[in-house]
Amino acid sequence: MTDLHTHEDVRTYYGEVLKTKADLQTTACCPTEAIPVHLRSKVALIADEIQTKFYGCGSPIPDVLEGCTVLDLGCGTGRDVYLASQLVGEQGRVIGIDMTPQQLEVARKYQDEHRQRFGHERSNVSFHEGYMEKLDDIGVEDSSVDVAISNCVINLAPDKKAVFREILRVLKPGGELYFSDVFSDRRLSTDMKQDPVLVGECLGGALYVEDFRRMMSDLGIRDYRVIASSPIEPSNPELEERCGNVRFYSMTIRVFNLPQLEDRCEDYGQVAWYLGTIDNKPHRFGLDDHHIFLTGKPMPVCSNTASMLADSRLAPHFRIDGNTDVHFGIFDCGPDAAVQSSDASPGACC
Repeated sequence: MTDLHTHEDVRTYYGEVLKTKADLQTTACCPTEAIPVHLRSKVALIADEIQTKFYGCGSPIPDVLEGCTVLDLGCGTGRDVYLASQLVGEQGRVIGIDMTPQQLEVARKYQDEHRQRFGHERSNVSFHEGYMEKLDDIGVEDSSVDVAISNCVINLAPDKKAVFREILRVLKPGGELYFSDVFSDRRLSTDMKQDPVLVGECLGGALYVEDFRRMMSDLGIRDYRVIASSPIEPSNPELEERCGNVRFYSMTIRVFNLPQLEDRCEDYGQVAWYLGTIDNKPHRFGLDDHHIFLTGKPMPVCSNTASMLADSRLAPHFRIDGNTDVHFGIFDCGPDAAVQSSDASPGACC
């Protein structure tokens, strides 16, 4: 599915129209999720100019990044690159890609300064000018990335399916795309998709949630998880009028590169135990917005959830009992199932 705006439209808006966050006309490109407490001291180490020109819409920084290769799609001035740099450590590396030279200039200006601030002997980050649809142009090889992140940028891509296809190409088996972006509750009109301000403000390229589901299914991903969702409001009456009845949401989503997942939650009697070993998560771990695992407490899970935990970098932190030898039908799932009984474990598959 190809949108009607072009790379040049986006490059102009982010390279010439926007100078700082104060120039934005909606709440789309502002964090809807608070930075987790354990990351705030790390964000504080990042240069002020980088943070002033940060246009993200969420906090797409997953857990368990030590030693990983992380790819930041649409990295802009590099805030999330420099945050991930501290989390992957000197044995990991972070690759930032963006098509806007003005933003990359800011990111590169602080590369050695951040290396020193983080106490690294050598920089573990690199910045590349290029397109998310063509990661091979900057030398990102097949199955070479542990985690891909993106912060309110994929909506700006004219050909989103090509972007997701490329992400899945470069992710390792069991690797993860963890991203925040703008979604809509219906398909947008042609006028909205062509409006340069709506596009630049991350609304004109918003994906209808059902089209996103269909697109991921076409690419072999039949289950993904929502981490957080928050409504977006235009702060400009004129933009609000242009949006009409369309409702926009900033959503943070995780997609595991696990083609074996099914399109429904199936019950094989499996049980997951969180071991409490993820840094800064000693008591509980949230896989998504309703799978909340308490340390040491067994939680029945569907086969998809079991695979997400057992066949990804999360595996050392969980114990999975059972296998897929005996099938018991559809898993009784949904976020409401956990609150219907005081005896229920928090969360259930969806």
